Amino acid sequence: MTGLGILLAHLVGDYLIQSHWMATEKTKRWWPAIAHALTYGLPFLLITQSAAALAVIVGTHAVIDRYRLARHIVWVKNQIAPQNFRQPWAECSATGYPPETPRWLAVWLMIIADNALHLIINAAAVNWL
Repeated sequence: MTGLGILLAHLVGDYLIQSHWMATEKTKRWWPAIAHALTYGLPFLLITQSAAALAVIVGTHAVIDRYRLARHIVWVKNQIAPQNFRQPWAECSATGYPPETPRWLAVWLMIIADNALHLIINAAAVNWL
């Protein structure tokens, strides 16, 4: 149940509770990122009572979303490719993918990477803190 609980808490916190204001402003300013991270953490109160786990979940969520860190992870993993497939950061900074990647695909792949990053951190925090 813990794995399912973590997944459901993530989905509720990141998609159902997040307002349009939070979603559109969290990468521009700290206040919307913090407001989103705090409300994101609410469903996790049903999963864990560990203050340390909740602090990690909320704190990392604010930082990951504020700086849109998933795009950096995507870009770094794409550097493992052969040289002719690698792109400079300046060309990939929006999503981590090269500009010739269809925009809709690059955005969705970045969102998937973002969700994976949050879920990995949340599972580690709930299970080990």
